[in-house]
Amino acid sequence: MDVLHGIFTFVSVSLLSLFLSFSFLMLRIFIGKSVKDPSYPPVKGTVFNQLFYFNKLYNYQTKVATKCSTFRLLAPEQSEVYTTEPRNIEHILKTNFDKYSKGQYNQEKVTDLLGHGIFAVDGEKWRQQRKLASFEFLEILAVLCLEEMPINWSELFPIFQFQIGFSICK
Repeated sequence: MDVLHGIFTFVSVSLLSLFLSFSFLMLRIFIGKSVKDPSYPPVKGTVFNQLFYFNKLYNYQTKVATKCSTFRLLAPEQSEVYTTEPRNIEHILKTNFDKYSKGQYNQEKVTDLLGHGIFAVDGEKWRQQRKLASFEFLEILAVLCLEEMPINWSELFPIFQFQIGFSICK
Protein backbone atom coordinates (compact mmCIF):
# COMPACT_ATOMS: atom_id res chain seq x y z
CA MET A 1 0.00 0.00 0.00
CA ASP A 2 2.90 2.35 0.73
CA VAL A 3 4.27 1.75 -2.78
CA LEU A 4 0.95 2.78 -4.39
CA HIS A 5 0.78 5.82 -2.18
CA GLY A 6 4.34 6.79 -3.17
CA ILE A 7 3.60 6.32 -6.90
CA PHE A 8 0.38 8.33 -6.62
CA THR A 9 2.18 11.13 -4.77
CA PHE A 10 4.99 11.21 -7.34
CA VAL A 11 2.57 11.31 -10.30
CA SER A 12 0.36 13.97 -8.73
CA VAL A 13 3.33 16.19 -7.79
CA SER A 14 4.76 15.78 -11.31
CA LEU A 15 1.45 16.70 -12.94
CA LEU A 16 1.00 19.65 -10.61
CA SER A 17 4.49 20.98 -11.36
CA LEU A 18 3.90 20.51 -15.10
CA PHE A 19 0.60 22.39 -14.86
CA LEU A 20 2.17 25.22 -12.84
CA SER A 21 5.07 25.51 -15.30
CA PHE A 22 2.68 25.66 -18.25
CA SER A 23 0.49 28.23 -16.46
CA PHE A 24 3.52 30.37 -15.65
CA LEU A 25 4.63 30.20 -19.29
CA MET A 26 1.18 31.23 -20.53
CA LEU A 27 1.03 34.14 -18.08
CA ARG A 28 4.50 35.23 -19.14
CA ILE A 29 3.44 35.19 -22.79
CA PHE A 30 0.20 37.11 -22.42
CA ILE A 31 0.79 39.54 -19.54
CA GLY A 32 2.54 42.76 -20.41
CA LYS A 33 2.38 42.21 -24.18
CA SER A 34 -0.64 44.46 -24.77
CA VAL A 35 -2.73 41.69 -26.29
CA LYS A 36 -5.90 43.78 -26.52
CA ASP A 37 -4.34 47.22 -26.97
CA PRO A 38 -5.62 48.64 -30.31
CA SER A 39 -2.46 50.71 -30.83
CA TYR A 40 -0.46 47.49 -31.27
CA PRO A 41 -0.87 45.11 -34.22
CA PRO A 42 -3.30 42.27 -33.49
CA VAL A 43 -2.01 38.99 -32.08
CA LYS A 44 -2.44 36.15 -34.56
CA GLY A 45 -0.70 33.34 -32.73
CA THR A 46 2.02 32.12 -30.42
CA VAL A 47 5.13 29.99 -30.75
CA PHE A 48 2.99 26.97 -29.92
CA ASN A 49 0.67 27.86 -32.77
CA GLN A 50 3.70 27.91 -35.11
CA LEU A 51 4.71 24.45 -33.91
CA PHE A 52 1.23 23.16 -34.67
CA TYR A 53 1.55 24.32 -38.30
CA PHE A 54 5.25 23.43 -38.60
CA ASN A 55 4.86 21.26 -41.72
CA LYS A 56 2.93 24.02 -43.52
CA LEU A 57 4.36 27.06 -41.74
CA TYR A 58 4.99 29.14 -44.86
CA ASN A 59 1.45 28.52 -46.14
CA TYR A 60 -0.02 29.28 -42.72
CA GLN A 61 1.87 32.57 -42.36
CA THR A 62 0.93 33.56 -45.91
CA LYS A 63 -2.74 32.91 -45.12
CA VAL A 64 -2.53 35.00 -41.95
CA ALA A 65 -0.72 37.81 -43.83
CA THR A 66 -3.43 37.95 -46.50
CA LYS A 67 -6.08 38.41 -43.80
CA CYS A 68 -4.08 40.91 -41.74
CA SER A 69 -1.17 42.82 -43.30
CA THR A 70 0.51 43.53 -39.94
CA PHE A 71 0.27 41.12 -37.01
CA ARG A 72 2.18 39.83 -33.97
CA LEU A 73 3.29 36.41 -32.85
CA LEU A 74 3.93 36.05 -29.14
CA ALA A 75 6.75 34.11 -27.52
CA PRO A 76 7.70 33.84 -23.85
CA GLU A 77 10.57 36.33 -24.13
CA GLN A 78 9.51 38.54 -27.04
CA SER A 79 6.80 39.67 -29.39
CA GLU A 80 7.57 39.50 -33.11
CA VAL A 81 5.84 41.82 -35.57
CA TYR A 82 5.28 40.65 -39.15
CA THR A 83 4.18 43.03 -41.88
CA THR A 84 3.43 42.96 -45.60
CA GLU A 85 2.25 46.56 -45.72
CA PRO A 86 4.50 48.55 -48.14
CA ARG A 87 4.18 51.75 -46.07
CA ASN A 88 5.43 49.94 -42.96
CA ILE A 89 8.33 48.36 -44.82
CA GLU A 90 9.37 51.73 -46.26
CA HIS A 91 9.06 53.30 -42.80
CA ILE A 92 11.31 50.62 -41.27
CA LEU A 93 13.90 50.36 -44.04
CA LYS A 94 14.08 53.93 -45.29
CA THR A 95 12.32 56.64 -43.31
CA ASN A 96 13.19 55.71 -39.70
CA PHE A 97 15.86 53.05 -40.09
CA ASP A 98 17.78 54.18 -36.98
CA LYS A 99 14.80 53.41 -34.72
CA TYR A 100 14.64 49.75 -35.84
CA SER A 101 18.03 48.26 -35.06
CA LYS A 102 18.69 44.57 -35.42
CA GLY A 103 20.11 44.38 -31.92
CA GLN A 104 23.15 42.53 -30.63
CA TYR A 105 21.41 39.13 -30.45
CA ASN A 106 20.26 39.16 -34.09
CA GLN A 107 23.59 40.54 -35.32
CA GLU A 108 25.47 37.68 -33.67
CA LYS A 109 23.16 35.11 -35.25
CA VAL A 110 23.19 36.64 -38.74
CA THR A 111 26.92 37.43 -38.82
CA ASP A 112 27.84 33.73 -39.03
CA LEU A 113 25.76 33.36 -42.17
CA LEU A 114 26.11 36.76 -43.87
CA GLY A 115 29.31 38.19 -42.42
CA HIS A 116 29.42 41.91 -41.75
CA GLY A 117 27.47 42.76 -44.91
CA ILE A 118 24.53 45.07 -45.43
CA PHE A 119 22.04 42.55 -44.03
CA ALA A 120 23.89 42.06 -40.74
CA VAL A 121 24.94 45.55 -39.63
CA ASP A 122 23.20 48.60 -38.21
CA GLY A 123 23.66 52.32 -38.10
CA GLU A 124 26.50 54.03 -39.90
CA LYS A 125 28.02 50.79 -41.25
CA TRP A 126 24.68 49.95 -42.84
CA ARG A 127 24.36 53.45 -44.34
CA GLN A 128 27.85 53.23 -45.88
CA GLN A 129 27.19 49.79 -47.34
CA ARG A 130 23.82 50.89 -48.68
CA LYS A 131 25.40 53.84 -50.49
CA LEU A 132 28.06 51.56 -51.93
CA ALA A 133 25.46 48.97 -52.97
CA SER A 134 23.29 51.62 -54.60
CA PHE A 135 26.25 53.00 -56.53
CA GLU A 136 27.37 49.54 -57.72
CA PHE A 137 23.85 48.52 -58.65
CA LEU A 138 23.23 51.70 -60.64
CA GLU A 139 26.57 51.27 -62.39
CA ILE A 140 25.63 47.76 -63.53
CA LEU A 141 22.20 48.94 -64.65
CA ALA A 142 23.72 51.85 -66.58
CA VAL A 143 26.00 49.49 -68.51
CA LEU A 144 23.08 47.21 -69.34
CA CYS A 145 20.92 50.14 -70.45
CA LEU A 146 23.65 51.57 -72.69
CA GLU A 147 23.98 48.20 -74.39
CA GLU A 148 20.17 48.06 -74.67
CA MET A 149 20.15 44.54 -73.29
CA PRO A 150 17.04 43.02 -71.75
CA ILE A 151 17.51 42.61 -68.02
CA ASN A 152 17.21 39.12 -66.56
CA TRP A 153 17.10 39.78 -62.82
CA SER A 154 17.94 36.19 -61.88
CA GLU A 155 21.25 36.56 -63.76
CA LEU A 156 21.86 40.10 -62.55
CA PHE A 157 21.63 39.38 -58.83
CA PRO A 158 24.72 37.09 -58.56
CA ILE A 159 26.75 39.61 -60.60
CA PHE A 160 25.59 42.37 -58.28
CA GLN A 161 26.52 40.33 -55.19
CA PHE A 162 29.97 39.63 -56.60
CA GLN A 163 30.56 43.31 -57.44
CA ILE A 164 29.45 44.44 -53.99
CA GLY A 165 31.58 41.83 -52.25
CA PHE A 166 34.60 42.80 -54.34
CA SER A 167 34.07 46.52 -53.69
CA ILE A 168 33.74 46.03 -49.93
CA CYS A 169 36.91 43.91 -49.79
CA LYS A 170 39.04 46.57 -51.57
